[in-house]
Amino acid sequence: MPWIVRVKRKFNAAHYLTDYHGKPEPLHGHTWTVEVFLKADSLDKGGMGIDFVEIDNYLKEILPDYKLLNEVFEFSPSAENVAKWLYDKVKERYPSVIKVVVWETENCGAEYYE
Repeated sequence: MPWIVRVKRKFNAAHYLTDYHGKPEPLHGHTWTVEVFLKADSLDKGGMGIDFVEIDNYLKEILPDYKLLNEVFEFSPSAENVAKWLYDKVKERYPSVIKVVVWETENCGAEYYE
């Protein structure tokens, strides 16, 4: 029976959406929240599937904290695109990733999974 290990982390970043079909999207910032879900098929002797601290440290490394996302990415930094990018980055180190959820606000976000 597998377990799902979840790690949540916040980062601060600004963005604006390109090709937005509503009113013009001005530059603005968010305290983004990301949640990473990984599958663990077994536990180690300490009873852990994947070490939370290890995952959190990796997220600290790769999250674009205090950046303008439009300068970091070659794509429009919507929550959907950031979720896909983050999923792909996490999968490089943790192939057992199930999904990634990216929240722009406490009420609005997107998730990506394969």
